[in-house]
Amino acid sequence: MEYTKPQRNLTMLTDFYEITMANGYFKNNFRDTIGYFDMFFRKVPDGGGFVVMAGLEQLVDYLANLTFDAEDIEFLRSKGFGEDFLDYLANFRFCCDVWAVPEGTPVFPGEPIVKVKGPVIQAQFIETMVLLCINHQSLIATKANRICRAAGDKSVMEFGSRRAQGADGAIYGARAAYIGGCVGTACTISDEMFGVPVLGTMAHSWVQLFDSEYEAFAAYAKEYPDGCTLLVDTYNTLKSGIPNAIKVFDEVLKPLGKRPRGIRIDSGDIAYLSRKARKMLDEAGYPDCSIVASNSLDEYIIRDMLAQGAKVDSFGVGERLITSSSSPMLGGVYKLCGVQKDGKIIPKIKLSENVAKITTPGNKRVYRLYDKETGKAIADLITLADETVDDTKPYELFDPDFTWKRKTVTDYVARELLEPVFDKGKCVFNRKSTKEIRDYCKKQVDTLWDEVTRFENPHNYYVDLSQPLWDLKHELLRKNGK
Repeated sequence: MEYTKPQRNLTMLTDFYEITMANGYFKNNFRDTIGYFDMFFRKVPDGGGFVVMAGLEQLVDYLANLTFDAEDIEFLRSKGFGEDFLDYLANFRFCCDVWAVPEGTPVFPGEPIVKVKGPVIQAQFIETMVLLCINHQSLIATKANRICRAAGDKSVMEFGSRRAQGADGAIYGARAAYIGGCVGTACTISDEMFGVPVLGTMAHSWVQLFDSEYEAFAAYAKEYPDGCTLLVDTYNTLKSGIPNAIKVFDEVLKPLGKRPRGIRIDSGDIAYLSRKARKMLDEAGYPDCSIVASNSLDEYIIRDMLAQGAKVDSFGVGERLITSSSSPMLGGVYKLCGVQKDGKIIPKIKLSENVAKITTPGNKRVYRLYDKETGKAIADLITLADETVDDTKPYELFDPDFTWKRKTVTDYVARELLEPVFDKGKCVFNRKSTKEIRDYCKKQVDTLWDEVTRFENPHNYYVDLSQPLWDLKHELLRKNGK
C-alpha cells in the first residue's frame, strides 16, 4: 500500500478567545471593519543581540489552507454559537494582506516582523498561529546561530529530536536549526520534508549488542565503508575505544582502499579526550579522521572547550539546542495598531504602566540602513506606511527614548524588510529552499557588527522611529494617558 502523509487541518489550533471575539465582532457589525495588526517581540533570548526570523513558511501553509470543515462547525455548534455565525465560518475565505520579514533575517525588539491587514475577524483569528509558528522556529534558529558562531569554523549537527517538545518541536526545530547554521540533523523526516541533510551513525547499544567492541566496529565498517564514524566511549575511550577503532581502520577499511570518516566521543572530559585521541589517530596514520563531540553541549561549553585546545572537528548538539533550554521562549506578541474607517486609518495604541509594553501605533514600514562602504547594518527605521526613505539624501536618526541622541547618516542604502506574503488572501509568497534560507541567514548575520553579535552584553542595535511616527505615538500617549 502506498504511503501518504496525513494532512492536518489546523484551523482550530487557536485560542478560544479568538473565536469568542470573532463571534462578538460578527454580532456587533464589525465583520467588514479593516484592522491592522503587528507581530513583534520585546526581548532577545539569552540576553543576545538579535533574533533570527524563522517559521514563515509554516505560517504561509496554515493561512493558505485556512478553512472550517464540517467537524469544526459541529464542534462550535456544541459550544453554543449561533447559526448565522457558523454559516459565516462555513463559507470562510481568507482575504487579508500579509507582509513579513524574510526567514533568516536578523530582527530586533520592537519592530514589526509580520504585519496583517484585513477584516478584523480574520486578522484577529490568526493571532495564535502567527505567534506559534514565528515564536518557536525563530527561538530555535536563534539558539542554533549562537551555537554555530561559538563553534567558529567547526560544523554543528542538530541531535535533539528525542528531547524536543513533541513531534512538531522535533521536525520544525530541526528546520529552524538548519536555518540558524547547523549543517544537518539527526531527524530523518526533516530531510524528507525540507531537505535538511540527515546525519547519524550508531548508538551505544550497537556496540553493546556485539560480543566485543572490535566486532561491533568491524561490522559497522563493513556495512558503511564510505561513511564510517565510530562511537568510541562505550567502555573506555582511550584504552579501548580508540585502539579498537584504529585496528578496524587498519584491518577492514584500509584493505578496501577506504579512509575513516571519524570517531565520536559522547562522554567524559571531551577537551582532554579529544587531544589524546587526535594524537593517537595522527600517530596511527589517520590525520584526516575527524573527531565529533556530543553530550549536552551549548554555545558556552563549545566556546570553552575550543579555548582549552579541544581537537574537535564537529559538534552534535541536542537538548540544549532543540529546546533552547537556557532561554526557552521568544515572547512575540500580536497587537492591533490601527482600524480603517471611511478610507482613513485610525491609529490605535496600547498603554501600560510597564513602559516596554506600550505599542507603536499606525500602519508602518520597516527599513534597514546599510553603510555603502562596509556593507554593515547601521540601524533599523520604522516609519509610517506613506513615508519613503530616499537613500540619495542624508537622513537624521534619533533615539526614540532619548531624543537628544541623534545621528545623520549619509552614503547608505535603505532596504525595506517587510515583503508581501498574501495580497487580498492570494498567496504571493516567494518560497525558497531551506538551504537558500540558511545561506541568506549567514550573509545577513555577517552584516552585523561584532559588537552586536557577541554573547554577553551585546551592543544595543538601534531601532528608531521616523519623526512623523514618533509624533503620532506621543500625540496618542498624551491623548490617552490623561
